Amino acid sequence: MRPARAVANLLTLLAAGLWLFPYLWMVSTSLRPLSEIVAGELSFWPRAPTVEAYREVARTLPLLRQLAVTSAAAVAIALSQIAFALPAGYALAKLEFTGRRLVFGLVLACLLIPGQATFVPVFTLLARARLVNTFPALVLPFAVSAFGTFLVRQAMLAVPDSVLEAARLDGAGEITILTRILAPMVRPTLVSLFLLSFVFHWNDYFWPLVATTDDTWRTLPLGVALFREQGTGVRWHLVMAANVILSLPALALFSVAQRHLLRAVAGSVK
Repeated sequence: MRPARAVANLLTLLAAGLWLFPYLWMVSTSLRPLSEIVAGELSFWPRAPTVEAYREVARTLPLLRQLAVTSAAAVAIALSQIAFALPAGYALAKLEFTGRRLVFGLVLACLLIPGQATFVPVFTLLARARLVNTFPALVLPFAVSAFGTFLVRQAMLAVPDSVLEAARLDGAGEITILTRILAPMVRPTLVSLFLLSFVFHWNDYFWPLVATTDDTWRTLPLGVALFREQGTGVRWHLVMAANVILSLPALALFSVAQRHLLRAVAGSVK
């Protein structure tokens, strides 16, 4: 192995270790009994590992309901963003129409506006529509993504126009071109958009806190945050156990779809 390659591998392992260590410490703390945490012993692995913290979290939190609400909201938002970004990105990348540059400029301008700047009018609109503390309140404000539109548009710019012209000569319509030709060609980008959207909204705390008023539609991140405030003192083993449960679905999704994500990153670098 060349020295440069060995150094690169070593730096990669070092960076991976730095990223993984906090998560491994979180898992280790979740397996510690409270007495060992109070004692303040600094050791990586607990002397007497126990899963009692996970049992306590399962008894205290409505895990199944909050997992179902969080999963359904994150999946619905991600699929909705893809459904809107695909035709919008196609129109901005491959169709000629008056004002295309202006529309693309507006999409870029939307990327500069933080969500916290618009949550008051959005909440007011949902309140007037009597949608506060409902499932649509968790999904509708994020159904369209300016970032997703930009991402899909950039991916479609890399597709040669000759492919589309050949499809039109064969009698394919615009919907056929979009769904049967372009969508498979930009699949890594669509998977990346799904992953990014899913993880962001899976971990979202701010908007569920604003849009929900009771446990009916509260998401798991909000439930974990409120769970931390219960009782006297911070019970770190319970907090860490809840956060391990919260992070597992996102990690599982990334492990399954990482191949598509790496392909999308490699394509963007090229």
